[in-house]
Amino acid sequence: MFGTYAGGPGNKGLEAEDHYNFQHVQHHPPPSSYMRQTGGMRKGTGAGAGMYATMGDFQQQQQQAALGMTGGRPMTSNRGAGYNSAARMAFEKGGAAFDPFNDRAKGVPGSGLSGGALKEKEMTLEDKLREMDKECHRLVEESATLNAMGDLHGALEKAKEAMKKERQLCRQREMNNMLESINIDLTYSVAFNAANQHQAIGNWQEALTTYSSIVKNKQYPHSGRLRVNMGNIYFQQQKYPTAIKMYRMALDQIPSTGKETRFKIMRNVGLAFFRMGQFPDAVDSYETIMSNYPDVKTGFNLLLCYFALGDREKMKHGFMKMLGAMGTEWSGLMGAAGGGNGEGEDETQSEEGPATFQEDDEGERVEDPLKEEMRTKRREAMRLIANGAKLIAPVIENSPVGGFEWVIECLRSHGSASSSSQWSSRVSSELEIAKASFHLRRKEFDAAIEVLKGFEKKDPAFESRAATNLSFLFFLESDFKQAELYADLAVRNDRYNARALVNKGNCLFVAEEFERAKELYLEAIGVEADCVEAIFNLGIVNKQLQRYQEALQAFEKLNSVLPNVADVLYQLGTLCEKMGILNKAVEWFSLIVTPGGRPTDPGVLSILGNLANKMDDEAQATLHYLESYRYSPTNLEVITKLGIYFVRQEVYENAIPFFERAAEIQPGEIKWQLMVASCYRRMGSFQQALRLYEQIHREHPNDIECLRYLVTLCREVGHSDAEEYQVALRRLERQAAAGGLANGGRDADPMGEAASADGPDSTRPGSHRQTTEDEQRDYEEAMPPDKERAKRILASAGQKKTDEDEWGDDDLGQDLLPNI
Repeated sequence: MFGTYAGGPGNKGLEAEDHYNFQHVQHHPPPSSYMRQTGGMRKGTGAGAGMYATMGDFQQQQQQAALGMTGGRPMTSNRGAGYNSAARMAFEKGGAAFDPFNDRAKGVPGSGLSGGALKEKEMTLEDKLREMDKECHRLVEESATLNAMGDLHGALEKAKEAMKKERQLCRQREMNNMLESINIDLTYSVAFNAANQHQAIGNWQEALTTYSSIVKNKQYPHSGRLRVNMGNIYFQQQKYPTAIKMYRMALDQIPSTGKETRFKIMRNVGLAFFRMGQFPDAVDSYETIMSNYPDVKTGFNLLLCYFALGDREKMKHGFMKMLGAMGTEWSGLMGAAGGGNGEGEDETQSEEGPATFQEDDEGERVEDPLKEEMRTKRREAMRLIANGAKLIAPVIENSPVGGFEWVIECLRSHGSASSSSQWSSRVSSELEIAKASFHLRRKEFDAAIEVLKGFEKKDPAFESRAATNLSFLFFLESDFKQAELYADLAVRNDRYNARALVNKGNCLFVAEEFERAKELYLEAIGVEADCVEAIFNLGIVNKQLQRYQEALQAFEKLNSVLPNVADVLYQLGTLCEKMGILNKAVEWFSLIVTPGGRPTDPGVLSILGNLANKMDDEAQATLHYLESYRYSPTNLEVITKLGIYFVRQEVYENAIPFFERAAEIQPGEIKWQLMVASCYRRMGSFQQALRLYEQIHREHPNDIECLRYLVTLCREVGHSDAEEYQVALRRLERQAAAGGLANGGRDADPMGEAASADGPDSTRPGSHRQTTEDEQRDYEEAMPPDKERAKRILASAGQKKTDEDEWGDDDLGQDLLPNI
């Protein structure tokens, strides 16, 4: 190739030359791929350029040879100057780095070590002070970060350390006559951060001291604004006059250009007046704000003041101002969030709907914090509007219903006149439900049903809430079919409505489908973990299924959510009693009757007495029974047990008042009067006992038991009417044997049957006989023999035979003793 090109026109003198003569070069050139290319190989992209460059070099070499220049041209190096792989490997192993200017030998700082180790350059005083300054900044930032994370104690410690470092820094500058370099801004930020951390943790006096030192320092031009923080501390301490003073001093420091800040401070002033009960002064502050810089929160506070003053017209006017402020805020919030005309995409969702998202550069969905913040503010504003409407609706008109209608119409008209109609329709729907709840509280069920049925074709969220209320309402009316129907409707519209699931479970519980009811209660707890209705009903259904351990776990969880609720404690005590854990049952029931609970609950006191009886603590049981009788002197069960206790103790004079009270409660029941007469007889008051037996006989002439007692007592005291009563007794016994008298000659008394404490089983055939036999046995055990008294009776009657006149040996009859 080269020969053909060189042999062309103008180069004939070179045809005889050896084109590959390298004698003038001291070293052979390194082999190249170009020299090794064969004709069959494809040329590279730069092959042409390489060819011409090679030809130029060759001609230059020929010319140099012709001129006698035998020295070779220096070749370009194929490696970096001063670099070799050995040096790189040495550097990686900790050796010296590449040093082309020999800085190590000159002792230039940062150039590495030379043959002898060089000492580091000592820091100057200014460098040390600068490092201390940076350390103070770092501590302040760490303190603020810990505060934001909720670690208040750690934040305060960092703030104290920052103050300590800053004081050391100032002291060093003073000692070295460097006062002009003291950083005033750093001193201010350190002190302010320390005061803020003291305020956050509740060290109010330390915070006030620090704030005072800042505001008194004339070097800080805007320190007067910190009087707002001082006012907030006094407000928390309920020192409202001092707080108002601080707020007004801070207002004097705010320029007229800072309108928003000034109105926020004025809102604090109004709130302090409100807490003091000075509503006219609070109204002045709030009205000034609403005239210049209206917002929903201030409007709500103003509405509260009007409500406290009882001014109906101003309440209406204040509510209209709230709606106007809401419209302004709504438009501003939607504009900030990119909603445009106020109809944001997330407005079709419920108030508790999912968060809004946006896509990042990689197409993944991430939460949009701005939209979420706007949604939070809108929800808060709507909540205040709804609460204000619920507050004034019952009082602004002559009737509460008229007030609700006025508020609802106001919301609808405002929504139709503005572009933001969705929030007004939501709040009006909320007021409709509040109106229905008002009817329910007044037990106007038909009106409530009419209002709630109006939601059947509205927004699904409100339809679900209305259906939930309707289901509960029909359940209270025992219309379980309609209750289940509306519960199903509520669940269909909102599967995650925990209360609708509870209502559905209640309907299944009434239908005795306990397993399905339990599943729905569990599902409701899965939707809302702190749904107390679902947890309570879960315990009840497990108790019904006799799964006492599971029921106990449910009620213990509920007790952790709602501690010391009497209903929950009662269920826990009942379950422990059923499981035989009597000590724990006593503990749960005792919590109910503590001073903070229901200390006058006679039922619980009676249960505690029963538990003490089971634990063989008769004295403690009697104490509980007496307390129960004190608060409920009509409980026959307690009265009977107290009477039995005093009879067993042979204190008959104390037993008589209880049996007399029982006779007053059941005047048609003879056994109570017979017990009173028997007590007198046991006491030795025979004349009193005889008069009482005769009175009973006159009221119930066909009672065989009374006649038996009369015959016995008349014989004992030698009364002349003994034979007459004996004849009457024989006649009644013959009639009873012939079946002529019901109940053995005693008048049947349904009140006595109703007084039985044995429940439904006492009405079964044969159950009454068993109960009275048990009572007879109890009284036989309660009444000890009195042989000495029997001897005295025999001596007075002149009888020869032995008579052990025991309470249990007399034939008292089956219906004499009470059912216990």
